[in-house]
Amino acid sequence: MIRRYGDAPRNGQRYVQRPGVYAVLPRDGKLLLTYQGAPHDEIQLPGGGVDPGESPIRALHREVFEETGWRISHPRRIGAFRRFTYMPEYGIHADKLCHIYLAHPVRPLGPPTEADHIPLWLDAEDAAGMVYNMGDASFIRQLMGR
Repeated sequence: MIRRYGDAPRNGQRYVQRPGVYAVLPRDGKLLLTYQGAPHDEIQLPGGGVDPGESPIRALHREVFEETGWRISHPRRIGAFRRFTYMPEYGIHADKLCHIYLAHPVRPLGPPTEADHIPLWLDAEDAAGMVYNMGDASFIRQLMGR
């Protein structure tokens, strides 16, 4: 069974299934996260949707690079969760199946290519309390042994 975080689905509301991949990226006691500005204004695990025909690993590399400017290595899937949410940038209500990976940030190749994203290095001990999404926070806490 996959755990659900956030609001329950609303009766009568149509949800678009949206698989996604997200990365927990530890390095030297810190985590590489992304701040997404408008329309969200949230701190998040870097990641996003898997495009049709794209493998999850390829999507993970692409999304982390787009949102942080960093390349990653050795991604390993550590779990998943569901989240029902409205995505204003797409104008849809989504049933998001969020696959979480642990990976190593290797090196920055430049600024994020996705608009309104800023890479953040936060103390791993503080990160779970700063991310918006409770599913993200749960995986950070799990990896930090809390």
